[in-house]
Amino acid sequence: MTQTAVSFSQVVKTFGAVRAVDGADLDIPRGETVALLGRNGAGKSTAIGLLLGLDEPDSGTVRLFDGPPSKAVAAGRVGAMLQDGRPIKRVTVKELVTFVASTFPRPLPVAEALALAGLTELANRRVDKLSGGQLQRVRFAVALAGAPELIVLDEPTAALDVEARRAFWTSMRAYADRGNTVLFSTHYLEEADDYADRIVVVDHGRIVADGTSDRIKSSVGGHLVSFDLRGRATEGLAALPGVTAVEVRGDRALLRTEDSDATVVALAAMNAINQLEVAAASLEDAFLALTTEDTAPTAPDSAATPAQGRTGAPVKETV
Repeated sequence: MTQTAVSFSQVVKTFGAVRAVDGADLDIPRGETVALLGRNGAGKSTAIGLLLGLDEPDSGTVRLFDGPPSKAVAAGRVGAMLQDGRPIKRVTVKELVTFVASTFPRPLPVAEALALAGLTELANRRVDKLSGGQLQRVRFAVALAGAPELIVLDEPTAALDVEARRAFWTSMRAYADRGNTVLFSTHYLEEADDYADRIVVVDHGRIVADGTSDRIKSSVGGHLVSFDLRGRATEGLAALPGVTAVEVRGDRALLRTEDSDATVVALAAMNAINQLEVAAASLEDAFLALTTEDTAPTAPDSAATPAQGRTGAPVKETV
């Protein structure tokens, strides 16, 4: 029977009037790679803090490997790569990773941690002389130092260019392929689409979707049918066969549909086909459909960077 690496049971965490985590139930088996998605202030960083034992839930329980987070962290079973942290002056990369590894009972060999993080050639470089992208790789090596069975990554590729991001995920997949569990939050939706076995979407502290990328895409309508309105009214579009949602962007209508063929036939009968396009729903489309834009309070734990889609354009701004 597969052991559970992460378990949240009815977890609640509040900050004043803000319910940063609102009754979360989540189980992650060992060996899975899971992406945690959500807008800024959705509660992702609060959930990660609870998972790492950096904070305590107001109610509910958080368990790692069937025990309290503090026990798993102390045993070196958990590694974390967080956004915060400043470089230490006059210390080389190898010296830093060696020191961190020495604090764990069964560390990963330093040379192996450096190689997995793509730092072998920078081993003797001072940490405070590295670029932002290189520092991200150092944080990754530090997270690997204890040979963790679970690694938690908070925006791991935020400062990396495209080539460095690809190299990072190649290393990450190699580590996951050893049977380790990976939980990462990201604003780059293509990373979740490409590298996660499973995606968990959080909005206003609640889990609003949990499944494979394909399942989440299909849950909000498998295809998008779009066409130019050319001044036409949008009345009746929501009632067309297969249509689950209607959105208007400028003078263009976007219909989310579970049966694109039936939707297109109905549009043709209405003589409404102008610049028609049919496309499979993307993870970005699903993310936009699943997250809301109401004015409920948001968690005070996230950075001020908007979520990024495949083009790098903002997916959703902080409310």
